[in-house]
Amino acid sequence: MDRKQLKKYKSNKRRIAGIKKTIDRLVEQLDNVPVVPGKVTKSGDEFPYIEQHVKVVMEEPKEATRLKERIREKQQDLSRLEQENEEVERYISQLPVGMKKEIFEMVYLDGMTQKEAGESLGYTQARVSQVIKDL
Repeated sequence: MDRKQLKKYKSNKRRIAGIKKTIDRLVEQLDNVPVVPGKVTKSGDEFPYIEQHVKVVMEEPKEATRLKERIREKQQDLSRLEQENEEVERYISQLPVGMKKEIFEMVYLDGMTQKEAGESLGYTQARVSQVIKDL
């Protein structure tokens, strides 16, 4: 575990919330895609399986495909960010009980500043920074 990954934890949480809102908005847009008549080909039910054209009602193909692709991309980003955050949480939970674990939980998981974490534990901000730096 490196410091870069720990620092990304907070921003990843914000990005996850934003991506979830974006996915919800895209799904809503997908539900509102206009329906258009179209033709598809099918083969006959019995031999000689002659090609036939059938009229169907479908979503606007280009718009629906574009929205589905964006939803898929956002879901991939979401799963990647969630996986990164789970690694950070797993790392912090595996630390032995003590000052270091408490500081990491407060600063990274609880979103406290180093000064706030230091005040609640009885340390200075400099000591908290030193413990984090010794990663």
